Amino acid sequence: MKVDIVKVGSLMCNCYILDIDNFVLVIDPGDEYEKIKNKLDNKKVLGVLITHHHFDHVGALDKILEDYKVKVYDINNLLEQDYEIGPFKFQVIYTKGHSNDSITYYFKEDKCMFVGDFIFLDSVGRVDLEGGSKVEMKNSLDKIKKYDDNTIVYPGHGLSTTLGYEKKNNLYFQEGDLW
Repeated sequence: MKVDIVKVGSLMCNCYILDIDNFVLVIDPGDEYEKIKNKLDNKKVLGVLITHHHFDHVGALDKILEDYKVKVYDINNLLEQDYEIGPFKFQVIYTKGHSNDSITYYFKEDKCMFVGDFIFLDSVGRVDLEGGSKVEMKNSLDKIKKYDDNTIVYPGHGLSTTLGYEKKNNLYFQEGDLW
């Protein structure tokens, strides 16, 4: 699977275009529809995955739906289980804390996960916004610890990391209360 990153909007949201043999999934089309559309030319868009519905992650969603007539996948229609969309196989993990609709998409075969604003390099997402929760964030971090250390973590903003690096270096993964 090829992962293309398009940084969009004033908050530089990472919109991800996942590609297997010109079949694509779009993750978090935050803004700047034309930049995203340029990456979609001559490809078959199968759907849009949303990690959470904050404005900076869904700003171009309506335009993509209008032009490509595809389905949106989010916490409203996904359970915590395995899914297959075309050639893409992934697991949905509820990772609430930053927001009450935060989910992670885990592609086990490709050893990567798309986490929205749940985990960042050396940090985690804010929990002080509406729908955020320190308790839910801690529960989500405990849940994600069981996944393979070699898993690449693709966040909603900034640089990618690995789960192993975060387990060792991210203070929020350590025991104790940083909040």
